[in-house]
Amino acid sequence: MNSRRNFLRLSAWGATMASGLYPIGKAFAGSPGKGKMNKPVVISTWNHGIPANAAAWEILSQGGQALDAVEAGVRVPEGDPNVRTVGYGGFPDREGHVTLDACIMDKDSNCGSVAFLEHIKHPISVARKVMEETPHVMLVGEGALQFALAQGFQKEDLLTPESYKDWQQWLKESKYKPVINIENHDTIGMLALDAQGNLAGACTTSGAAYKMHGRVGDSPIIGAGLFVDNEVGAATATGLGEAVIRMVGSHLVVELMRQGNSPEQACKLAVERIIAKQKDVKDLQVGFIALNKQGEYGGYCIQKGFDYAVRDKSGSTLTNAKSKL
Repeated sequence: MNSRRNFLRLSAWGATMASGLYPIGKAFAGSPGKGKMNKPVVISTWNHGIPANAAAWEILSQGGQALDAVEAGVRVPEGDPNVRTVGYGGFPDREGHVTLDACIMDKDSNCGSVAFLEHIKHPISVARKVMEETPHVMLVGEGALQFALAQGFQKEDLLTPESYKDWQQWLKESKYKPVINIENHDTIGMLALDAQGNLAGACTTSGAAYKMHGRVGDSPIIGAGLFVDNEVGAATATGLGEAVIRMVGSHLVVELMRQGNSPEQACKLAVERIIAKQKDVKDLQVGFIALNKQGEYGGYCIQKGFDYAVRDKSGSTLTNAKSKL
């Protein structure tokens, strides 16, 4: 598919530019220095995290709350039809439906989630409403849509002409074989530490391209796609959701930080545990990013090709995460 090839070329270009424009240094090490706090700071998955971080930084740099920042940040790729793995313009399932998943979590362990949601451009904002306006954590499918409409969200057609063309092309062979760092590059996860020293996180996706109708991955599942513990740190995941769910991956990363591991080391240990449970990881990509209470951050993945974006007082950076393979 032409758009998929273009996306691959753009991703490769972004990685090349990242290695050329952003040399490894203190910012990439993720450490503000011994005894120093690095706040505020926001970190997010993939190169579409750069504009997302910019929106979050507008809030954080003015003393705003991490929760508001992560919602505002991930709304950027949700509303961008050129980001084909999140929100409006995302690749559909095999029946041609764009179904969205998202979750959000704050400093007090309050959380909200929506899954298998259709027709709503910004599922992250619906997830926040679930957190704030209901006694529940997760709403799904038709119930989530009914709730969103009752909250004033507008019903829209999320299948763009470009995604429709790609779906029609896919139907000619109907082979479900996600391409690492393309279809598996299906999420934006964002973590923020605000000036008050409080954490929050958000995660949103249109899921794996051409998935079975009704499939839900890790992104809306608290503890799998996202976890925040304001005493320790926060983590979020990207890649094949089924592998992340089996390990409750983001919760695992946070617990490894609780044991004294740095964010990068915690991500590495979680990736290694996933690999140990798999028969074959040749076609599997999973990546994690993490942020602790000191503002230290890091990421790690199975395969090369996963990058993450950071914005703090020193500026905006994009780096390729270290990988096991």
